[in-house]
Amino acid sequence: MMASACMISQEITINGKKYHLTLTDQILSDVRRLKALYNAAYEDPESFDEVSSAISTTITQIATAVEPEVSDSDLDGLIQAVMKAVDEKSRETEEAKAKHLEDKTKTGKKSSVKPKKSKK
Repeated sequence: MMASACMISQEITINGKKYHLTLTDQILSDVRRLKALYNAAYEDPESFDEVSSAISTTITQIATAVEPEVSDSDLDGLIQAVMKAVDEKSRETEEAKAKHLEDKTKTGKKSSVKPKKSKK
């Protein structure tokens, strides 16, 4: 298994309380799963009973990664803030990858152009 490429600490304030979260690959995965479950429940409301326990389990997994322990009254706001933080991190990562590829392409073109030797 690869080492986590994403270990960003976040401070999230919900209802005046500060929570600390480290965005790990596991948290990123949990948030993606939670979004997929929300989408499934939204697209097929009749399936909500089936996916609600999976949603609850995933929310609990995300919440356990936060310190201090999250109170029930802060849980919804915390999950929304975590999802927003993950979206921002994903966007930054995609932008960095795109910039890296762009730079690599520019560098590659420069280094592959060789001056032609004139024949005398």
